[in-house]
Amino acid sequence: MLATGATHSYFGNDSWAVHAPGLKTIDDATDIRRRLLLAFEHAEMESDARERERLLTIVIVSGGPTGVEMAGAVVELARKALAADFRAIDPQQTRVLLVEAGPWLLPSFPEPLSRHAEQPLRRLGVDVRLKQAVTHCAATGVTLGDENVSAGTVIWAAGVAASPATDWLAVAGDHSGRVLVGYDMRPPGMDDVFVIGDMALAHDVAGAPLPGIAPVAKQQDAYVAQVIQACLPGKAGPPPLRYRDQGLLATVGRKTAAIAFGRLQLKGWFAWWIWGIAHIYFLISLRNRLIVMTQWLWSYVSSERGARLTTDLRAILEPAQLGRRDDDARPSPTGQTKSRIG
Repeated sequence: MLATGATHSYFGNDSWAVHAPGLKTIDDATDIRRRLLLAFEHAEMESDARERERLLTIVIVSGGPTGVEMAGAVVELARKALAADFRAIDPQQTRVLLVEAGPWLLPSFPEPLSRHAEQPLRRLGVDVRLKQAVTHCAATGVTLGDENVSAGTVIWAAGVAASPATDWLAVAGDHSGRVLVGYDMRPPGMDDVFVIGDMALAHDVAGAPLPGIAPVAKQQDAYVAQVIQACLPGKAGPPPLRYRDQGLLATVGRKTAAIAFGRLQLKGWFAWWIWGIAHIYFLISLRNRLIVMTQWLWSYVSSERGARLTTDLRAILEPAQLGRRDDDARPSPTGQTKSRIG
C-alpha cells in the first residue's frame, strides 16, 4: 500500500522553495520557527530602520486553512508571546500579510464562513490581500503583481503536489500527480497495489472526487484493510467505500473558528471550542489527551509558546538567508536563539 502523502507545489517555480518554506512535516515547522525567530533576532541588532521594518514583515501565501491559522498564530505570537522579549524593537509592530489569489479566504468552506474569517484576522491586525497572487519570490520578499513587498520571512501555504507515484507505477494521474484509483483504492490493472491519502485521486459513490484531508485517508486505510482481508478464502469483498464527511474546521485567531458540518455552519467562540475538543478527541490514548489539554489551557492563559531554542547554528551565523549580504553577517549575541513557538 502506498501512502507517502504530498509536498508543496510552487506551480513550476521550484526555486522559490528556499525562500518560502511550507508546512507539511515537523522539520518544516522547525524551519519556519527558526526563520521567524532569527528575523526578530536580527531586527533587534539592526540599526537601519528600513531593514528593521523588512525583517519584521511576514508574508503568508494562501488563504486556505493552513494560511489562515498560521496568520492568526504568528500575529498573536509577535504581539503577545514575544512582546517583552526585546529591547530595541517592539514585536507588536510586526506586520503580517496574508495573500490569497481568490476572492475570499477559506475557499473550500461555505461562502458565509469564508467571508467571516476575514473579519477577525483584520481585527488582529493582519493585512489581508485578496485577489492578489505572488508572481515572484526572493530572499528579500515577494512581488504581488506590480507591487514589491519587502519581507524577512515568507511562508508558503499554497499548492499541493502528490508524491511521484505516477512515475513509480507508470500509471495515469491528474495535474497534481495523484494516482487515479478505483473504488477499491487500486490503480487500474493492478491487483496487488493500493494507493490512498493525498496520493490517490479517488471518488465517492456519486463520482465526486474526495478531498485531500486526513479523515479521507483514515477511512481509506480502514477500507483497504477490509479489501485485503477479503482476499482470504471464504471472505466476501466489501461494498464500495462510502466516505463519511466529518466536516471542515479552521481556527481564525485566538478565540474564533469556522466549522462546516454539512448544512450545519458554526463560527465564533463556540466553534473555537469545538475545534479544540475535536483535535484532542482524535489523539491516541487518554494520557496524550490530558497532556495536550493541560498544555493548551496553560498556553491560552499565559500566552507562552513552548521551547525557546533554535538548533541550526549555520542559519544563526548566516543572516544572508534573511536577505542580508554576507559581509554584513553578525551572529546572535548568545549564539543561540530564544523561542516561544511551540
